[in-house]
Amino acid sequence: MRIRASVAVVTGALALTALVVPAAQAADSAPSFRDAAAKFVKAAHTTSGKAAFSAATAADPKPYPLNVTFSGLKIGKAYKVGTTNHVAFSVSYTLTHGADVDIAAADFMTGPILYKGSLSDPANFLGGEEPASCTVTSSTTATCKGNVDIYPADGELLNSDAGSWNAGAVAIAWNGQLNATNPDITKIGYAEQGGLGKTLIQRYSKLTVNASPEPVKKGRTITVTGKLTRANWETNKYAGYGNQPVKLQFRKKGTSTWATLKTIQTDATGNLKTTVKASADGYFRYSFAGTSTTPAVNATADFVDVQ
Repeated sequence: MRIRASVAVVTGALALTALVVPAAQAADSAPSFRDAAAKFVKAAHTTSGKAAFSAATAADPKPYPLNVTFSGLKIGKAYKVGTTNHVAFSVSYTLTHGADVDIAAADFMTGPILYKGSLSDPANFLGGEEPASCTVTSSTTATCKGNVDIYPADGELLNSDAGSWNAGAVAIAWNGQLNATNPDITKIGYAEQGGLGKTLIQRYSKLTVNASPEPVKKGRTITVTGKLTRANWETNKYAGYGNQPVKLQFRKKGTSTWATLKTIQTDATGNLKTTVKASADGYFRYSFAGTSTTPAVNATADFVDVQ
């Protein structure tokens, strides 16, 4: 499981103990929600993908199963992530809890999570820096809304992570142990639930176009070049997206409708080049329909004056 590059993930009670902060250091050292959630998820699945918190022993103490479930999760269909900019988006869900769970406690945390693969052994994991905000709707339910934060420049994503991600939610009841001098892990409650939704995390795409010569005489050949690139999360740069179908489109001056003239393929490094005959004043653009890993994009139109 990969999370922020600065955070080490270990298993078992050791991972959870590392999250407990002495009161004197709490103001500066308290973990972000995403770091806490990632370590709890990792520690909860110790063998064969089965949650082991209910099998705590004196030798291997664990948090107790928290009486919390989640439903009605709402998340967008897709999110574009570039090379450096922080990306944040909100996720909402309903939290249902037992009468013994105090969700108004200062050290109760809940929030949405995204994971690649299975929750029992996620290939990657994302969450929010801050816990979700919850509004009580009854004695046992609340509506919650929280962010998922992505920092591509921190090495959080590999290019292979592009595509479908699963969504879920977690809750942690610290019960006074977060800032305790001698924390008792068994007093911490934890609940998780995966499979509540899906979304796409995509490599941000760019597309250019240049039509020349301009101006040009009617009937002469116009050469249209361009390039399709997308974010490379491993180099924090943009790289050509090769062997992809891209449409060359034309919009006559004074109209609002784009007509597709032809579809061509990018070369191995994402470059585009084709020719057309000059017929009338108008705008040329390339248009890419997108894939599950890379969003659709249109080039900024280039005007050609036909004389």
